[in-house]
Amino acid sequence: MQRPGSYELSWAGGRSVVEVGPESDLCCSFPLTGLEPESDVAFSVHRTGEEPALASGRLHTGPKPASRAPVRLVFGSCANDLKRPQQPIWGQIRRAAPDALILLGDTPYIDSTELEVQRRRYREFFSQPQVAPALAEISTYATWDDHDFGRNDTDGLLPGKENSRRAFLEYHANPSAGQGGAGIYTSFRRGPVEVFLLDTRWFAGTEPSFVDAERPTLLGEQQWAWLRRELRSSDAPFKVLACGMIWNGATRPGKTDHWGNYAHEREALFRWLGQQQISGVVLVGGDIHRTRVVRHAVGELAGEDLVEWITSPLAYNVIKAANAPHPGLLYDGGLTDTCLVFDIDATAEEAVLIGRIIDPAGKVHFSLQQRAPLAGTSGD
Repeated sequence: MQRPGSYELSWAGGRSVVEVGPESDLCCSFPLTGLEPESDVAFSVHRTGEEPALASGRLHTGPKPASRAPVRLVFGSCANDLKRPQQPIWGQIRRAAPDALILLGDTPYIDSTELEVQRRRYREFFSQPQVAPALAEISTYATWDDHDFGRNDTDGLLPGKENSRRAFLEYHANPSAGQGGAGIYTSFRRGPVEVFLLDTRWFAGTEPSFVDAERPTLLGEQQWAWLRRELRSSDAPFKVLACGMIWNGATRPGKTDHWGNYAHEREALFRWLGQQQISGVVLVGGDIHRTRVVRHAVGELAGEDLVEWITSPLAYNVIKAANAPHPGLLYDGGLTDTCLVFDIDATAEEAVLIGRIIDPAGKVHFSLQQRAPLAGTSGD
């Protein structure tokens, strides 16, 4: 908002009023209640008692959780407006008209845990002329990676991470953010797909692993318990496990912030998926400035092989050294502007997910289809 005070958001079904002050960097979230699924809602925002409207627009509510209706999601990471002020991929994201956009971190590049620097960089990035219209039109969810957490390739021992979390919560309207003031992990559902946004920075290296006390944790005991609980209760045909870092270890030499460096927790997760007979799991990561697709041959462990999609960068340079060999590599692309599109359709006898790597012109550089059973869904 422009200055402290009372602001209200009005729509046909009601009015939401919030107080805005400098303690939140003039950021706020308006709670809307009583909305019907799959409906268009026109709204306007006013400073209380003043005209004209400061903003107006329309939002489209999501489907019922049990809906089988087709859903489109877009994922992306690594958009550096300081080095790449022109970012045409956002125009393609708008043209794709997804039901939700998921930012996987380094959006923006901050590289500081000072609160005022964090806030300033979010203001600068979200006001970019190519970024702002996309975020205004599309329901957006986010997690962070190293550069917006505070420093390149860092872990949860980074001093000042509490400031990073505070600024993140001010500038993102995720449905939840960790537990007890720790972490920012969350999840959301869109019909036949549920997305679990993991936090692979806050807890990393801060305690012994829940798998092996002689090794450091990545997820932390608290997040691990949350993830197991939420996955067990999910009846979505597809469950997307998304985070900032990559799930494998094939990347540039010397890089340590990836799941391959915490293989004990990755394998524990895969083994648990198999034990619980949880199907339809898809892995998504970013970070490495390389677009790749990897098949993890873990059928004996997880009950099925798992496909990992790496989408990076939205707008920045490519790291050639990240083109490292992996036995399950299905695709590698050196693309400076790219995003990942998932189309999920559960209207037939089984759920189908089609993933596509696209560029600003809409060109498809790679596509792959995955299938999942429909147990737990209905035709509502």
